[in-house]
Amino acid sequence: MTTGTTATADEAPLFGPESQFRAFFDDPRWALAMIRATVLEAAHPQIGAALADNSTFVAHPWRRLRNTFLSMRRMFDADPAVREREAARLNRLHARMSGSDSRGRAYDAMDRAARAWVVATLYESAVTMCRLSGQPLDQDTMEHMYAEYRAFLAALDGDAGELPEDLNDFWRYFDRVVENELENTEAARIILYRLFDHLPAPALLDGAPTLWAAGRAVAGPLLGAITVASLPEPYRRQAGLPEMPGAPTLMQGAYLAAGLARFLPAGWINAETIIETLSLSPDSDDPRARTVTALRARVKRASALLRLLTPLSGGPDTDPAPSTGTEEGRRSANEFFHEVLDQTGDGHLDWPDLAAMARELATRLDLDEPEETRLYDAFAAWWRELQAALDTDGDGRVSADEYAAAVPCLAGPALIRVAEVLFDATDKDGSGTIDADEYRTLFRTAFHRDLATTNDTFGRSPFVGDFLSFMSGRRTNTPYDPLLADA
Repeated sequence: MTTGTTATADEAPLFGPESQFRAFFDDPRWALAMIRATVLEAAHPQIGAALADNSTFVAHPWRRLRNTFLSMRRMFDADPAVREREAARLNRLHARMSGSDSRGRAYDAMDRAARAWVVATLYESAVTMCRLSGQPLDQDTMEHMYAEYRAFLAALDGDAGELPEDLNDFWRYFDRVVENELENTEAARIILYRLFDHLPAPALLDGAPTLWAAGRAVAGPLLGAITVASLPEPYRRQAGLPEMPGAPTLMQGAYLAAGLARFLPAGWINAETIIETLSLSPDSDDPRARTVTALRARVKRASALLRLLTPLSGGPDTDPAPSTGTEEGRRSANEFFHEVLDQTGDGHLDWPDLAAMARELATRLDLDEPEETRLYDAFAAWWRELQAALDTDGDGRVSADEYAAAVPCLAGPALIRVAEVLFDATDKDGSGTIDADEYRTLFRTAFHRDLATTNDTFGRSPFVGDFLSFMSGRRTNTPYDPLLADA
């Protein structure tokens, strides 16, 4: 079986547009398979602990989805330089994630066995996806696709040895891990029972919370039931996962229905376009923005009609009440804490929250190692400053109450340094100003000419001042909201 990164003349290449894996990118079934694979990843003790401590998937699931999709695109790009650069970025990211779980067991996101399990869940879920939708893969296709996934692991680790070379041995390896190593971890429970029920609206539907809550109330439990029913039976039994009556039939029907998309004309479904559209903010200068803005207006009207017809109004997901702040366009301290500072959604501010900010900024700007390290170092210095000022009980983190009680001015020297490093990273051409293209790369929104200095550029001082105003003054409606506060 071919396991390298090149293929013979009569085979599809392991990477690039013709690879078997990339054929799934725009397949609606892949959404169901990815949820399933993520649960199996989170059920691994090491991966689950790393997710619970460092991931933003609870507070910012749509952002996490977009970044994951972009990363997978890069990892299966036809250009080896693109793959190598993305692999290096992922390795730097994961090298910063280590610690211990609630039982005192150490975890390390660079653990080779754990990384192999992530790749294994993606492969097995892809095969299962095809089988459940009535389109099982033949042996040759499964073997070639397995070679792609092993090559993917080799691109990350430099070696695919943690996954068996032979496909038959892989199935024995997979069954062994499921039966002997997976647990009902906190991260797996969050995905199955909290994430679906409390999934925040994407930017497109953010202005219609009632409509979103009504749809989520129906779709959330269904997605949870479908996912649980698709998991391996030994794990369901070991984890004590309840199965809703009729869930296997529902799950089979969902996969079969998603599989019907193969009859649509080519190009009708583009996952990247869908994800980016959902993430558009109203003031974006993307050509699709005007269409999205019109759609948002229609959604709001539908939401208003729904409130007249249902008893949902008055609940927690109704349209937002007027701001409790004393000035127009400002958040309360509690809103700012939960919407901006608490990136991981665990109710506390600590280093993983600020690391998540640095990670998102570095991802947007596609930074190389030296610039990325400078950005992380600046955020680390800011965390030390915050911890010294706000951690009154000495537990190593800052609670919402500690933050609210202090009502701090966050614009200290370390935060100024963060802003300066961010400006330098955004100023790709080293001109000392940020032009419209550089601005758009960071924010994905229109260039705000009222903030420009001269010749439609954005100077260092206005940039630093706007960043500090957002982070310390808790202003809303700035370009940073879609960047750091939106889900």
